[in-house]
Amino acid sequence: MVAIEQLVKEAINNNKVAVFSKSYCPYCSKAKNVFKELGQEFYVIELDQDDKGSAIQQYLAQLTGQRTVPNIFINGEHIGGCDSLLAIKSSGKLVKLLNN
Repeated sequence: MVAIEQLVKEAINNNKVAVFSKSYCPYCSKAKNVFKELGQEFYVIELDQDDKGSAIQQYLAQLTGQRTVPNIFINGEHIGGCDSLLAIKSSGKLVKLLNN
């Protein structure tokens, strides 16, 4: 579990935007498209395509209390899922967060 914890923390801390996703999830696609539309690079781990995906998702649930995907972090801060991302986008806070 230490390796999983380290992998997750490195993904979160070494990238402005980290998205833990599943390739077939429509909410994940919608969230990733928000970043693409803004021209924002993001790091993604597709949990359904990674052999450690279920362990990563389990650790994320412990870390954030969120069991669902997408699980999004910006500047090391847990944002939440797609609905949370869309809410901060419509409030204008997303662009400010990305420019920090």
